[in-house]
Amino acid sequence: MPELFRAYGFVFMFFSLEHAPIHIHVVGKDGDAKYEWDGTRFVLRQQHNIKPADLRKIRTMIDDNADIIVNRWNQYFKEVKNEN
Repeated sequence: MPELFRAYGFVFMFFSLEHAPIHIHVVGKDGDAKYEWDGTRFVLRQQHNIKPADLRKIRTMIDDNADIIVNRWNQYFKEVKNEN
């Protein structure tokens, strides 16, 4: 389960057996969210029990690091595919 970073009490990650499209999971002690890459930016697809203020912080973190997220996804799943 590749962890990309931690911020604001949340872990930003994806799971090792993921599927397209590129997306990131954000997990905190009280809730979680999932953002999918639409080719231009990450879009909130689902969230559970995260306060609006925290969603704004998460959005900023994802927007500021979108290139890192996409690159890590592509790198990780290319390596996994090559191992099989």
